[in-house]
Amino acid sequence: MNEQHKTADRERLHIVLYTRASCHLCDDALRLLEAHGLAPECIDVDADPALRERFDACVPVVEIDGQIRFRGRVDAVLLRRLIERRRAGQDSQDS
Repeated sequence: MNEQHKTADRERLHIVLYTRASCHLCDDALRLLEAHGLAPECIDVDADPALRERFDACVPVVEIDGQIRFRGRVDAVLLRRLIERRRAGQDSQDS
């Protein structure tokens, strides 16, 4: 599989990173997601009272295609497996 195809698959993922200012774990999560070629939509939980109540003590929170996958710390190995599984699913759907 060529790099262009891999990039296209990653771009299809809808990633949301729930974050807040001055959160070192949030910064780490963003760097890790970007290192895997992902461009998450970053949402500050403190800007929305409902999100602050929902995620206050557990940021960062990473949502992938509508499912919360990580809270607090992003596991690099599990993230890579999720991306690979998603890519494999895309490839089988394209066939």
